[in-house]
Amino acid sequence: MDKQIKKKFWTLKRIAAYGGGAALVFFIAYQLIFADRRSKLVIEKEKITISEVKRGEFKEFIPQTGTVEPARTVFLDAIEGGNIKRIIRESGSMVKKGDLIIEISNLNREIAVLQQESDLVQSINRSRDTRLGILRNDLDQRQALAQIDNQLAIFRPQYERQKVLLEKKLIAKQEFERTEADYIYNVNRRKFTYEAYQRDSAGRVLALKDIDLSESRMKQNLVSVRTILENLNIKAPIDGQLSTPHWEIGQAVSTAQRLGQVDIVGSFKVRVPIDELYLPKISVGLPSTTDFAGKTYRMLITYIYPTIQNGRFEVDMNFDGETPQGIRRGQSLRMRIELGQASEELLLPVGGFYKDTGGNWVFVLDGDDKAVKRDIKLGRKNSENFEVLECLKPGDRVITSSYENFGNNEVLILK
Repeated sequence: MDKQIKKKFWTLKRIAAYGGGAALVFFIAYQLIFADRRSKLVIEKEKITISEVKRGEFKEFIPQTGTVEPARTVFLDAIEGGNIKRIIRESGSMVKKGDLIIEISNLNREIAVLQQESDLVQSINRSRDTRLGILRNDLDQRQALAQIDNQLAIFRPQYERQKVLLEKKLIAKQEFERTEADYIYNVNRRKFTYEAYQRDSAGRVLALKDIDLSESRMKQNLVSVRTILENLNIKAPIDGQLSTPHWEIGQAVSTAQRLGQVDIVGSFKVRVPIDELYLPKISVGLPSTTDFAGKTYRMLITYIYPTIQNGRFEVDMNFDGETPQGIRRGQSLRMRIELGQASEELLLPVGGFYKDTGGNWVFVLDGDDKAVKRDIKLGRKNSENFEVLECLKPGDRVITSSYENFGNNEVLILK
C-alpha cells in the first residue's frame, strides 16, 4: 500500500523566500531608522585647507598701512607775493636756521613800503615838534615866573622901606603909592601866572605821555614796515632738510603760496588712515607694532585728526623707543593696531569659509576621510584668528578654505 508523504512546510525554497523578505524588511527599516541620508559630496583632500582649533593668546588688532613722515615739518609760505629773483638753496639741501633760500622781488611793494616809511618818519618828526613846542611853552612860563620873582625881589624891600618912611612922614605919599601899586601888581601877576602854570603843567604831562606813546607806536610801525621787505626773503625757520618744488627765476609767486618745507632729519612719525568704523575704539596712547628689516618695532598713537574724509580718519604714530634705521620719508609701513588687551581664548584660524557661511557653521572633520557640517558661534576677529564662543573644542579639525564649490551638501567625503 502506498504511504502518504506529508509535504514539509519549511522547504528550502520557502526559507529562502521568507529569509529574503525579512532581510529586505530589515534593510528598509535600517535605512529608515539608522542610515545616513544626508547629502554628500566627494572632494579631493589636497584642494582644501584644514586647520586645528587651539587655545592661544588672542589680540584684537586691525592691520593698517601708514606713510612715513618727518616728526616735525615747518612749511615755507610766501608772506608777500612777487617774482622769484634768486634761488639760493636747492631742494634736498641741508639748511641752518636763518639761511636764505629764495629772494622775491616786488617793485610795487617796495615803493609802497618806502612811501609808508616816509609818512611815518614825517609823523614822528611832527610829534617831536609838538613835544618841543610844549616844552618851550613850559620854559616860557618858567621864565615869566622868574621875571616876576625878580620884580618882587626889587619891589618888596622898597615897599616895606617906604611904608616905614611914610609912617615917619619922611617921604611923600604919592611916591609910596606908586611903589605900592607896582608891588601889588607883581604879587597878583605872580599868583595868576603860577595858577596858569599849574594848569598847563597837568595838561603838559598828559600831552607828553600821549605823544611818547604815539611816537613809540609809530617807531614800532616803522620797524614793521621796514621788515615787510624782509618778508620778500624766504629763510629757513629751523635746521633741517629743504624740500621744494621746481622753481625758475622770474616765476610768479602769490601771497600765502606754499614754496616748500623744512624737515627735521632723523626723526620720523607715521601717518595712518583708519576706517571710521573703528573711531570709537581708537584713542591716544594705543599701541601698535610694525615689522621692518626683519625686526619688530613698537609704536604709539600720539594724535588723532578730528576730520573724517571719504569714510576715513587719520592718526599720527611715533616710535616707542628705537627708530628703524634706513626708513625714508614717503615709505609705507604695514602695522597692527591693538584695540584691546590680549586674552587666552579658543582660536580658529581665519580662512575663506567665512565669506560663504558668515561664521555660522563650518565643516568639522570626523576621522580622516569625512567632514560634517556643524553650527558654531564665533566672536571677535583679527587678521589671523577668530574667537570661538560655542560648538568647537581644542583639537577639532576644521576646513577653513572656501566653501564656494560645496553647494548645500552636509557631508564631505575626503579622497
